[in-house]
Amino acid sequence: MESKKDYYEVLGVPRDADAKTIKRAFLKKARVLHPDVSDDPNAEEKFKEVNQAYSVLSDERKRANYDRYGDENGPAGFGSDYVDMSDIFNGSGFGINDIFDSFFGGGASGGAGARAARTRGRDMGIRLTVTLAEAAAGVTKTLAYDRLAPCDDCGGTGVAEGGHERTCDRCHGTGRVIEVQRTIFGQMQTQTTCPVCHGSGKVVDKPCETCGGQGRTPSRETVEVKVPAGVHSGQTIRVAGKGEAGVRGDASGDLVVSIEIAQDERFERQGDDLYTTVRVDALQAIVGTTVTVDGIMKGERVKVEVPAGCQYGQQIRVERRGMPRQGMISRGSLIAVVQVVVPTDLDKRQLLDIAGIVAERTLGEKNDSSPAETRAEEEGDSPARDEEAEHLAGERWSAPKNPFKDNRRKPRSRGKGGRR
Repeated sequence: MESKKDYYEVLGVPRDADAKTIKRAFLKKARVLHPDVSDDPNAEEKFKEVNQAYSVLSDERKRANYDRYGDENGPAGFGSDYVDMSDIFNGSGFGINDIFDSFFGGGASGGAGARAARTRGRDMGIRLTVTLAEAAAGVTKTLAYDRLAPCDDCGGTGVAEGGHERTCDRCHGTGRVIEVQRTIFGQMQTQTTCPVCHGSGKVVDKPCETCGGQGRTPSRETVEVKVPAGVHSGQTIRVAGKGEAGVRGDASGDLVVSIEIAQDERFERQGDDLYTTVRVDALQAIVGTTVTVDGIMKGERVKVEVPAGCQYGQQIRVERRGMPRQGMISRGSLIAVVQVVVPTDLDKRQLLDIAGIVAERTLGEKNDSSPAETRAEEEGDSPARDEEAEHLAGERWSAPKNPFKDNRRKPRSRGKGGRR
C-alpha cells in the first residue's frame, strides 16, 4: 500500500509555516498544476494532492491532528464538527474544483470572458444539520467552507504594489464592444464582451501575482451561524457578505445556510407539537397514575397525568411543553401516547388477588341478567318455558297409575235384616 505523502512537502513549506505562507504556496502550485493550464499528463492527480494538502493545513483542527497524530481526523479517525465540502450547494457537486474553474477561467462552456463579465460575487449555499434539542433551544454553529475570498496580498483590488487600475481603452469602460460587418444585406452590428477587460470596463497595468488581478483567491474560511429557537427543517439563514467575493473589490454574495433537523429517538415533531410514547403498567392504567418524562429542553421534567381506565394508544396533551414557537415566548404541546404494558413480575399472592377480582366480576355477570331477559321470564316468554311448551304439545300426556290402588269393587257387609 502506497504511503501518504507529507502535506508540508507537497506544498513545499516548513512545518512551522503560518497560514499566509501556506496559502501563497498553495496558490502558486495550483496555478501551475491546474488541469486547465498544465500540459502534464499527471496534472490532475498532482492538483488533487495539492488541494488535499491545503484543505488539511488551512484548517486549524485538521492541521493540529495531522501534526500530532499524522492523520487529520485524529487518533481514532473521528472527524471534526465542521461541515464537509460535499455539502456545499446542497450536495449539487459544487466544490473546490468549481471555485478554481472560476479563478482560472476554464472548464465551462461559454469561455472565460462570459464568466469574467460578472464582477459581483455569487451567493453560496450550504447545509447545516442540527439536533431537535438544538433546534428547540437555539444554537450557534461554526461552519468551515471554501469560497473565493478577497486576496490578502492586494486587499481585494487585484493591483500589485506600484500598479494602477484604469479604464479600458478598447471599450471605454462599457465592457462591451460593437463590431460592424458588411454583408450582402448591408451592414450588421454585433455586440460582444470586450476581449481586453473581459467585460469589467477596467484593466490593471500591474496585476497582483497572488490573485492574477482578480482581487480574490480560493480560501477555506469559517463563519458562525446563529440558529434561532424553534427553527424548522428547510428554513434558511442568510449571512451577508460571506458568499463569493466580487472581482477587484466588487460586492460579495451571501452565504445561505439551509437548516435540516435530524430525527430524534424520543420525539416526533409535528408543527410545534412533540409526540412521545409513555409506558404505563396495566394496573396503573386501571387506577390512574402520574408519569414523569424528560422534556425537550435541557433539564426539563414533564409530568403526564394518566387518567383511571386509560386505554392503549390514548393521547394525553400537556400544554406548553412542546417546541418553542419561533420569535414568540409560547410553546407547542407535548402529546404523550400511552402504551399499556401487562406486568410479568407479580407474585403468587398478587395473582390470587387479581384472580379473585376476575372471578367475582365473572360471577356478577352471570347473576346479572339483562332487563330484556327478566321481562321475558315474567311474561312467560323465557327460552326455557318455550322449550317446555313445545315438548308438551308434541305428545298426549296422561297421569301415571297408582300401583297401590285396587280398582275392583268389594261387596259391603250387611247386618241381619239389612238389605243387599
